[in-house]
Amino acid sequence: MNNKKGIYKIQFHNQGKLYELYARQVSMSNMYAFIEVADIIFGEKTKVVVDPSEERLKQEFSSVKRTYIPLHSVVRIDEVDKEGINKIIDKADVESAVSNITPFPMPPLQPKN
Repeated sequence: MNNKKGIYKIQFHNQGKLYELYARQVSMSNMYAFIEVADIIFGEKTKVVVDPSEERLKQEFSSVKRTYIPLHSVVRIDEVDKEGINKIIDKADVESAVSNITPFPMPPLQPKN
């Protein structure tokens, strides 16, 4: 992950929901165990059809220059060819989609002294 001119799809858990954001910059943060996401991409304002979850995300991130996501909350980061629709997926929908998947156990990250 670096700051080159690409588009990234970031999926992460936040308060029992799965967030899916599109951004132009994703990198490791200087803060331990955080991913730094900047330049979040939102759909065109000229669209007639309005997606309520994207509007909610626009309001939530309206004054945010960059956001820091805890590493343990990140599900996936993909570099994509074009942007999609930012959305929030409810916990019930996430659980039904992954009910048969068992996460791989991981030890907590330990800072180096």
